[in-house]
Amino acid sequence: MTNTLLQTEICGISMASPIVLLSGCVGFGEEYTRVAGYSNSEVGAVVLKGTTGDARLGNPPHRVYETADGMLNAIGLQNPGVDAVVGDILPGLDFSETRFFANVSGSTIDEYERVTRRFDDSDIDAIEINISCPNVKEGGVQFGNDPQMSARVVAACRAQTSKPIITKLSPNQTDIQENARLCIEAGTDGFAAINTLMGMAIDSETRRPVIGNVSGGLSGPAIKPVALLKVRKVYEVAREHNVPIIGQGGITTAEDALEFIIAGASAIGVGTALFYDPLVCRKINAGIADYLDRHQMNSVAELVGSLVL
Repeated sequence: MTNTLLQTEICGISMASPIVLLSGCVGFGEEYTRVAGYSNSEVGAVVLKGTTGDARLGNPPHRVYETADGMLNAIGLQNPGVDAVVGDILPGLDFSETRFFANVSGSTIDEYERVTRRFDDSDIDAIEINISCPNVKEGGVQFGNDPQMSARVVAACRAQTSKPIITKLSPNQTDIQENARLCIEAGTDGFAAINTLMGMAIDSETRRPVIGNVSGGLSGPAIKPVALLKVRKVYEVAREHNVPIIGQGGITTAEDALEFIIAGASAIGVGTALFYDPLVCRKINAGIADYLDRHQMNSVAELVGSLVL
């Protein structure tokens, strides 16, 4: 049973834990429940794999490569398409265990609208707008690195749904604060910060890129300092409008999670750590609860944005 100290809220959605399992790391939710000893009730929410209007095969291999203190991935949004996700996958999820967020992706604004509209007519709890995917050739990060374009995507999706919208921000941009401001004005209810950093790996013997897509998204502990800074910058804008943040990027321990919460995150995302420690969420939950108890705090919300400058 989850400690009541861990109960939190984001975008009006009550969650049993501040932990959110990140998109692309647990498939469409049901796959991860096959891990012995894991239960969805241990996490506050699960973000489903990125979903587009039609089915996508994704990028050519290699798609994943382990780096020093991290991982490169360039899956390319492989998915069965939104109709299959809503019609075939969502009915098999247990919404009584945890919250489920859709991850909406697209190559055009029309596609974002179409996918958002389809998820609006479903049991999904919230919609994450992925405008920052660095490993697709159309859309994705092209939208996320242009604040004006980011706002256009958010406004278009906002018009298609009454569900909470969480905008996933790219770290690969010049001014993340300006992007956050415009997305708030366009109607986002929350942020996920950050997506992966762009990176690559080279096979020195063949002198060719290791990743089939040439470049990919870097995740894991290597990006944590960058992610922390970006979360703090977004928080400086978002707190004025009471817009919450899911902080993510290299979280592997309770200490990591606490740093993100102190920086301004109302919830924290766990992704790459799941690949080598599938039960890491249990340890993070215990560590957060212990910290709150030791510091005589009654909730995660008391710790959010409490950085002393």
